[in-house]
Amino acid sequence: MKKVVKLSVAVTLLASLLVGCGTNKTTTSGKPGEADAGQAAVNNKELTVYTALEDDQIKSYLETFKKAHSDLKINIVRDSTGVITAKLLAEKDNPQADVVWGTAATSLLVLNQNSMLEPYAPKGVERVVPEFKDTANPPTWVGIDAWETAFVVNTKEMEKRNLPIPQSYEDLVRPEYKGLITMPNPAASGTGFLTVSALVQLMGKDKAWSFMDKLHDNIGMYTQSGSKPSKMAGTGEYPIGISFGYRGITEKKGGAPVQVVFPKEGSGWDVEANGLIKKKALKPVAKEFLDWAISEDAMKEYNKNYAILSVKSDSNQIPEGYEKDPVKQLIKNDLNSMAKERDGILTEWQKRYDSKSEGKK
Repeated sequence: MKKVVKLSVAVTLLASLLVGCGTNKTTTSGKPGEADAGQAAVNNKELTVYTALEDDQIKSYLETFKKAHSDLKINIVRDSTGVITAKLLAEKDNPQADVVWGTAATSLLVLNQNSMLEPYAPKGVERVVPEFKDTANPPTWVGIDAWETAFVVNTKEMEKRNLPIPQSYEDLVRPEYKGLITMPNPAASGTGFLTVSALVQLMGKDKAWSFMDKLHDNIGMYTQSGSKPSKMAGTGEYPIGISFGYRGITEKKGGAPVQVVFPKEGSGWDVEANGLIKKKALKPVAKEFLDWAISEDAMKEYNKNYAILSVKSDSNQIPEGYEKDPVKQLIKNDLNSMAKERDGILTEWQKRYDSKSEGKK
């Protein structure tokens, strides 16, 4: 069930909301790094950042950090949440990343369960509301914002078919939507996982799997990214995309004939979070990056895209396209529980539904 709470001016999550607390590599360079291979582990002129942030966000987000670190070479490794998580786990014994930035808190909790994160309290961490950071002191992960399930629906295509726009999860299993829906594969996408997680928490496991069996009948394809269902809805290839609010709003602003619907039962959600990868040699600049990542400058950039931030501020705004009370839209969510159950949920999901995943046909 949704938990009704008042939205503060800061638009942050309140304590009652929680029960607990493909690979694209780009390089942003100043001067080239000077170290040879033997020195690379302690080279403070180069930083490798793994992230699941959207491609079109990363450049603008990094501008203020780059101004203060003009001689730093920044290697950005970007992919969907599930792919980034799998890559980090595969590299556990020989970590390549220095920091993780803007990746699902449930994934960072999995990394922490595998002793892969180095505790670090970035400067200003006291400004981050408790629900957006690890309860340990110092924390192993710190959040920056939240993103949530939304349906992105092509209004023109629905009009052609004389079909209503779905307003709830229950609407999605109507037989007239057969073959018209896409959603992200939860093993690859954080958006896919938070949506499946929401169904489990809203309905209980047995009812959730029964519901997803019916939903599967209406699914045309499970995509490998959380953004793709929005984009496919925008082009009309699949008129209904289960995606997330930001990407649907972006498609609409770009002129796509879509309506962004936040399901009436409540949206699944997760926290985009940061962490320091445990390595033999920790770079001072990695800690500087994590300091910047929760700074006022960074928060202003995040707020251009997301309504719910981890830091309270009277200057926070609700970007156009979101619910007037976005916190009220979120389900009651136990991130720790979902992180612990993640492997089991994904195994069961893939056994039942993976035949319709992108690339399987």
